Parts: sequence; C-alpha cells; structure tokens
Amino acid sequence: MKSHYPKNGRVILHIDCNAYFASVEIANEPSLEGKPVVVSGNVKRNGMVIAANYVARGFGISTTMPLWEAKQKCPNLIVRQSQFDLYRETSSEIFQYLTSISPLTEPASIDEAYLDITDAWELGTPMEIAERIRTEILERFKIPVSIGISTCKVLSKMASDMQKPLGITVLRKRDLPSVIWPLPVNELHGCGKKTSEKMNSIGIYTIQDLAKADDYKLKTTLGKNGSLLKNWANGVDERPVDKDAAYDYKSIGNTTTLEKHSSEEITLVEVLERLSKSVSKRLSNKRVVGGTIQITIRYAEDFKTITRSRKLTNPTSDQKEILHYAILLFRKNWSGDVVRLLGISLHQIEQQKDSTKQLDLFSFEEDAVKYEKKEPLTKAIASLKEKFGDQTIRTGYDLLDNQRKDFKTGFNATDSGN
Repeated sequence: MKSHYPKNGRVILHIDCNAYFASVEIANEPSLEGKPVVVSGNVKRNGMVIAANYVARGFGISTTMPLWEAKQKCPNLIVRQSQFDLYRETSSEIFQYLTSISPLTEPASIDEAYLDITDAWELGTPMEIAERIRTEILERFKIPVSIGISTCKVLSKMASDMQKPLGITVLRKRDLPSVIWPLPVNELHGCGKKTSEKMNSIGIYTIQDLAKADDYKLKTTLGKNGSLLKNWANGVDERPVDKDAAYDYKSIGNTTTLEKHSSEEITLVEVLERLSKSVSKRLSNKRVVGGTIQITIRYAEDFKTITRSRKLTNPTSDQKEILHYAILLFRKNWSGDVVRLLGISLHQIEQQKDSTKQLDLFSFEEDAVKYEKKEPLTKAIASLKEKFGDQTIRTGYDLLDNQRKDFKTGFNATDSGN
C-alpha cells in the first residue's frame, strides 16, 4: 500500500458533513428520510432557513431564505427547531471516530475536519480509506459526508466541495490548470467577496490570473495575504494538520457506545462513572475546569438522541462532582428505555488558575480556611502522582471502588474517547 503514497509529500483528506444540521435532525428522526427538511432558529413564519437538506434544495430552498418563502416553494416542507447542543455532541462523536483513523485530525468547524493519513497506509490506499470513512460515518451516525483527497489542506478542501452529497474527489497538483485555474477567483478557498473585489480591481478574475499575478501588485493591494493566496492558487499550502489547533477547550467530554445495550440503571450509572473519571482526568491534565455539565443519551430502538445540561455553581474538574451532577441529569431525563450510547461533557471551559469559586455569603470564611489548609496537601499529592504515577497515592474511596468493581459481572462497554 505504501506505493500509493508520496515519498516526500503528504496525503490530506477534508471531510465535510453534507447539510449537517438537517442531516442530524434526520438521523435523530429517521421518519424524515427522503422528505424536504429545513432547520431554523425561529420556526415561526418570520424565521429564516439556516440549513436545508438536499431534498429541500431541489425545490429551490437555500440558507438565509425566509421560512414563508421556503414554504411557498414547498408546501410540504418540514421545519425543525435548531438543537445546537445535539449538533455539537454529534460533531464531537464524529471527530472522535476520525481520530481512530488518524490521530492527526483537525476539526475545522462543527461539520468539517482535516485528516493527515500519510502514515496510515496500512489501512489501505487513500481512496480506500476515504470510502471507509464515508461508509462508516453514514452507518454509525447516519450523516452523509463528501471527502476531498489531495496533498495539502487548501486543495483537499476545494476537492470536497466538488461532489456533494457523498462524493469523493481526488485533486492532484497536476490537475490545477484544467480543473482549478479556470474558476472565478472568489471560488478559491479563503478568498472572500471583498478580497475578490480588490483582485478584480487589478485585473485578477480567475484563479489562473491569481496564480500568475505580479507579486508587487498583490502585496500592494492585499498585503501579506496576497502572497499566501497566490501560493494556494498554485497548490502550495504548507500548513500542517494540527490536532490541537481547534481545541481552545470550549468543551471537553467523552462518549461511550455500549456493546451490549442496556436499560439496567446500575449498569448505566457505572458507564457514567467511567465517563466522569475519563473527563475529569482530561480536564485535570489540561489544568482547566468546566462551568456547565451536559449529558447525552442515545436510545437503542430508534436512535433518538437527547442532550441535557445544567450550569454548575462553581466550575469543576472533580470526578465525584461530575458524576454527581451527571447522575442527577440522567435520572431526571432518562425515559427508562434501552440505551445504546451515553456521554458526558463539560462546557464553559476556563483555566484552573483563572477560576474563582462563588463563595456562599454565610460560609465564605469557612471555605477560605479549608482551601488554605488543603492546598499544600493537594499540591504534594499532584506532584507525587506526576512523578510516580496515578496509583502512588489512592483514597479509601478509590480502594473500595476497585474492590466493588472486582465483583461486577455482565458489563462491557467501549469508551470511544480512549
């Protein structure tokens, strides 16, 4: 398989979820499949379309169109209220899946990601890997994706736009003169309306014009951005796929798909316990805390997914606190039906050092004294664990917890975040 990969270059995929918000709604409600569906932040007549599936687009419906106009074009149009928590959670699950293909996965937006598969040749040819990703995302998450394959980010991004939905496009550097250069300059990724207007003012109308443009003219008109865009027009883009680039810690979480679906509360609470430990460890490793906790429940029978959240009194990374609130949310919102997936995530992430506890008016002095006494011990334990490992010092709770787990039977789950 290695012969299908360049000796010195890279192979980068761009994965683009098609009609993402609408696709998530359909995945969450399979009876909508094949029907015209749009998503709106305001489902009243004066609302606006923020996403439309391809069936709806066939009636001439597009994003930013007023709902009243969309309904005139398609009287049978189905309108769904936006559920951004669900879209974020589904996005997180898809990105976690992509990291199983390549750890060099960079989310570019809620519905797009880059993958560097240069070292993933053992999984097959680039086309075989792309086909596998397309198939598995559709089967697992019911979300259609289009994929671009190229040697750099900008070309793979442009390639993924060429065949939608569910298309796979290979774009090589040698294809530029025939495929990319004839396009209007505003179709180059990264070239917005104002930038293209500035280019038009100096005689640059096509991507080929830009690829061959005078450097001095470009710099005078666009500054440093001019040489960057000229490089992109020539298929030169040195940006690496950076797995940490998009992680400004807006949220940190884990999801688990149960290999054996369950409606046993004790089993499901054990899954939440495992997830809370995983999330707590990730928060602690990054030295951050979260101010809002969210749980995700996906049911086995109809794949219906719900997300519920609550704001915490104080931001936390503590495993016991995370578990406590996760169980509260779960018990309040679980229907009792068979569950196939659970997730916990913390949102409103901030640096631990920047976090301030909201002290109670009547107990702030007691809290301050407790913190002052506990801080040296906490630091000493953290230092020992960092030097000698997590098992160096354990609480009595942890030891009892391990003994209890020795007697567990019948539990088997896969944590997709590990």
